[in-house]
Amino acid sequence: MSSTTDVAAREIVQTFETIDRDALAALSEKGRADPTAVRTVRARTVAEGRRFRHLNYVRNLDVHVVDEPPGLLGDDTAPNPTEALLAALGTCVAVGLQANAVARGWTVRGITIESEGDINITSVWGTGDLSPKAVGLSAVRLKAHLDIAGASPEELDDLVAHAAAWSPVLNTVKNPVPVTLARA
Repeated sequence: MSSTTDVAAREIVQTFETIDRDALAALSEKGRADPTAVRTVRARTVAEGRRFRHLNYVRNLDVHVVDEPPGLLGDDTAPNPTEALLAALGTCVAVGLQANAVARGWTVRGITIESEGDINITSVWGTGDLSPKAVGLSAVRLKAHLDIAGASPEELDDLVAHAAAWSPVLNTVKNPVPVTLARA
């Protein structure tokens, strides 16, 4: 991850538009009405054929590019897969923080999540050093910077803990989940 200074230098200052509290209440009620509802989410990843650049398609959205930095033989045109995971993790936590702050009647003026993780890359996707080691991120650290009016520091600490407990992506990363990979 880039240093905190690099991240701050790239932040875009904008007016923060919060979510509709009534719409959130209706969505929350829908979840309480059917707590067993499960949805399947999908993505399709296509190797572009240009080094390690991959095109990712989700719903009918514009393509989401994932690449590798030059040190990992990529073209450095987009986040690498681990950075994309950290971005998804930070975004999911931020969504949970915003939704829960709004549900509690607080005014959200800004949320920034700093995400960083440690990874041993010497195995080079199974082509390098194959000695026993943890594969993937060995530690992830998140910092929530909150600009939320109407809440005490203790309430903000509770908000962060609550968002962490209910973040789907954070819990997917934190808890073992069955994953299969098979040739189609």
